[in-house]
Parts: sequence; C-alpha cells; structure tokens
Amino acid sequence: MLVSDLITDEIPPLKLSDTVEMALDWMEQFKVSHLPIVDNHELIGVVSESDLLDYNKPEETFKQAQLPLIKPVIHHHQHVYDLLKLMTSLNLTVMPVLDDNEKFKGSISLKGFVQNLSNLISVQNPGGVIVLELNQNDYSITQIGNIIEGNDAKVLSLHVSGQPDSNKIEVTIKVNKEDLSRIIQTFNRYNYTIKATFQQSDYQLDLKNKLDEFMHFLNI
Repeated sequence: MLVSDLITDEIPPLKLSDTVEMALDWMEQFKVSHLPIVDNHELIGVVSESDLLDYNKPEETFKQAQLPLIKPVIHHHQHVYDLLKLMTSLNLTVMPVLDDNEKFKGSISLKGFVQNLSNLISVQNPGGVIVLELNQNDYSITQIGNIIEGNDAKVLSLHVSGQPDSNKIEVTIKVNKEDLSRIIQTFNRYNYTIKATFQQSDYQLDLKNKLDEFMHFLNI
C-alpha cells in the first residue's frame, strides 16, 4: 500500500490568509492537533494546536503571525511504512503529502491511517498467527516463506520487531490457514523458537478491540 492510497480531501489545508482562530476551529471540528499551511500548492509548513493556543493574537492571519512551523516531507509514491515512521516520530495527527514536483497533493490524518491499518495487516482475512523469536543473524525471510508455502499455506502479513540493545527479534507472521499444526512442526524441525501462536478468531478479536479503543481515543 502506498501513501497515495490514503490521501483524502476530508481535511482541507490552511491558507496564509486564514486566521489563527479559524485554524483552532478547524482542529476542533476535524479532531486533529495539526494542519498544513499551503500557498499556491507550496507547502509552507505544519502548525500545531499547542502553538496556536499559546499565541495571544488569534485574529492574525498566518501571513502576519510569527509561529513555529515544521515541514515534514513524505511523497505520494512512498510506502505507508515510511508514513507511519514519520508520523509517529513527529507525533503528527495530520501529514501533508507532496507529489513528484514537491507540490502539495493532499493530507492523511492519523485517524484515516488507523482505519486503513486493518487492511494493511490483513485483519479481515481468515487464518492464524505465529510469533517466532530468533537471533537477527538467523533471520531469513526466504526460509520462513519456504516453510510456510511448503505446508500449502501463504503469508498474508509479516512484521519484524526488536529491541535496540538486544540481538533477538520477533517475527509475527499471519498465514491463510487456521490449522497451524503442520507449520509449527516444520518450524520445530528447523529449530525455530515459537514464542506464541494464535487462532484467527482470538487474534482478530484482540486486534479489533485494540483498533476500536484507539479510534475511540482519536474521537475524544
């Protein structure tokens, strides 16, 4: 999934002629804490709610106001993993997107991203989940894929996570089969450490509950 797949016109950008007060009204209306400012398709920057609340001249326009702005850059052809990394590192609730000519193309809200997250990680697809623990040097996506496909299954999604101070990683794999017994046996034969397994019903319910809780948080 690419960044361009998530762009929406639901949240319009601010103009230099818009006022601080108007921006705060929009943030309350759209349930976001950031908005991009655009002038003739050029991204001027992103303003935050906290900086607007601290500004004591709400009647001023953004052309007049002296406000700190950040200018995060993500292009429409990049993968959503790049988007997630940038939004989380900057704690952004709205991310402006640029086209190949560095022009403003649209925005993506954190709420919209989460709504599409279930598709990205195949929440709706039936199957099971296996969590492996292994050394970083032993990780081979080719071998893992061969083991799963050798048991007449397909990988629906795969996620790798680890700690900065450890050489251990966790590989979470979702496959299109609920009966994981043959796959587990094969991983055991190859001396993989299986940290956990989940049937689709348990995994999907738990993940759905977490996504629902997060969506509720975003709506507060």
